[in-house]
Amino acid sequence: MINRRMSRIVFGAAAVAAIALMQTGSSSAQSVADFYKGKTISMVVGYSAGGGYDTYARIIARFMGKHIPGNPTIVVQNMPGAGSLTAANHIANSAPKDGTVFGTVARGAAFDPLFGNPSAKFDASKMNWIGSANDEVSVCVAWATSGIKSIADVENKELVVGGTGPTADTDQFPRVVNGVLGTKFKLITGYPGGNDINLAMERGEVQGRCGWSWSSVISTRKAWLDEKKINILVQIALKKHPDLPNVPLLVDLAKTPEQKQILTLVCARQPLGRPYVAPPGVPADRIAALRKAFMDTMADKEFLAEAEKQKLEITPISGEEVQQIIVDSYKTDPAVVKKTAELLGEGPKK
Repeated sequence: MINRRMSRIVFGAAAVAAIALMQTGSSSAQSVADFYKGKTISMVVGYSAGGGYDTYARIIARFMGKHIPGNPTIVVQNMPGAGSLTAANHIANSAPKDGTVFGTVARGAAFDPLFGNPSAKFDASKMNWIGSANDEVSVCVAWATSGIKSIADVENKELVVGGTGPTADTDQFPRVVNGVLGTKFKLITGYPGGNDINLAMERGEVQGRCGWSWSSVISTRKAWLDEKKINILVQIALKKHPDLPNVPLLVDLAKTPEQKQILTLVCARQPLGRPYVAPPGVPADRIAALRKAFMDTMADKEFLAEAEKQKLEITPISGEEVQQIIVDSYKTDPAVVKKTAELLGEGPKK
């Protein structure tokens, strides 16, 4: 009796273990297509509806689902706040880590933790970067009547530029260029948006703008270029834009190795022109599938036609490349990071 009872117990335990093993094996063996079939993916946008990040996201969401195995539906969810840090914190800390949530945040958000921003509650180097829709090139421009024709001129003559806020490119880039190269940009900040700065240039309130996306210049103020109302002074990027072969690259103006490191670190955000990121801990095969689907979308003829219609520049960077840029940036000499943060206005105040 005892032996039969023990046998039943041992057999029962073995059966339970076998079932558990089968379930675990089944879960781990589940294909990406099986997982995503019938699912809905939330694409979180760190800004309100109607802006540039939202416009890119909604077009990508329309086309990307068909390139993901299992063809899930992608729904855009706006989550504005703190310059997209609300969304970044949510993706990093609260969103499910199963591949059903990813989103787009500001190109500089990945560097906020590195520069000591206390509102950034994540390690960007440990998140899963899906890709970037464009490798952004920003420029500094001067209104033609200012008499400023080159970046060298700003080393000798003050140029009044408009800004939108302390964490915006329009404010950070002039401060960095002043601090590193000794230029004389005078920042007037507090404009509600970039278009307000443009209107201020027309009214003569300011003489220029620094940290202006070249894609936005082309899509919103091409007439100014054609009519020679503005002079392009410098490109803020890791590589030159094909449209601007004769405009100097900011990193090439460095005179010392430290200056080169600072300017490279500042420009590292530019390839993340429109970045997409998933939480840490998502299974590797799903991240690989999302990255491939993203790049396949970037090559989708229907997608490109829609982007062209809306004048959206598409110069994609793969998730692997974005990940490497961020990982490398987080390995920068802490002394250089500290100095860069102070120039950006994000470090310790003296």
